[in-house]
Amino acid sequence: MIIILFEIMPYEAGSKECRHLIDSKESLLSALESLSKINSTDVLQVQIREIYNKLEIMHDQRKKIEYSS
Repeated sequence: MIIILFEIMPYEAGSKECRHLIDSKESLLSALESLSKINSTDVLQVQIREIYNKLEIMHDQRKKIEYSS
């Protein structure tokens, strides 16, 4: 199993939507950290990483919208 660790993102300026996306990603990272200490949570960890990656894409798209306006 490959474990990918993400760092907590520093605060960045942006819209409230970006802040909510950042908060959501940080919550998922916290959940991953906790689950990593519990046996038989591999499937849950994969699912959370997938959700994290989807939020990352949403955040990148939102930043592009904000930077273009």
